[in-house]
Amino acid sequence: MSLRAEAERWLRTKGTDQWSDPETGERAIAKWRASIDEGRAWVVVGEGGTTLATVSRGPVDRDFWTDADHPESALYLYKLMVAREASGNHLGTRVIDWMSRLAALEGRAWVRIDTWRTNTGLHAYYERLGFQHVRTEAPAHRRSGWLAQRRAGEMALPHDLLHVGSPDDADASRDLPHQRADAPSEDLTK
Repeated sequence: MSLRAEAERWLRTKGTDQWSDPETGERAIAKWRASIDEGRAWVVVGEGGTTLATVSRGPVDRDFWTDADHPESALYLYKLMVAREASGNHLGTRVIDWMSRLAALEGRAWVRIDTWRTNTGLHAYYERLGFQHVRTEAPAHRRSGWLAQRRAGEMALPHDLLHVGSPDDADASRDLPHQRADAPSEDLTK
């Protein structure tokens, strides 16, 4: 939750209203807590045990994605947050690449996102990482709705992958994407 609070403060400095509405924020936090409770959220832990980032996956959001989108063909990425102390190191990109590899291992065709409709800086960030804008939906009860997708398995930083699993338990991560042995030491742990 500290990453969420930090992200809210940072977003306000960027001139976006993302996550600043209390009602929207409360709903989003409730969904995020459910992701955590259901084991669909991961954290990136740096040396010394510092939490550097988090990401969640979730079910298809039917406010945005329809049957015509073949929702079962995608992994839905939610709540990507990177600690300000880790910004500038491409950690968000590496987390997205990890999710992309996970989607490919599951036999999915896409990694999909929905982002705040008015956060054009975030849209540009995802487009630089290979996401293609699909469409923008605007249900009255939601502020998110800028929909984009990227092919599963596509990498923005293929030579800088994250290690997955506990450093103490190499077997726990054998079926998930792995990092090169000579890469930096952040871990993506459940």
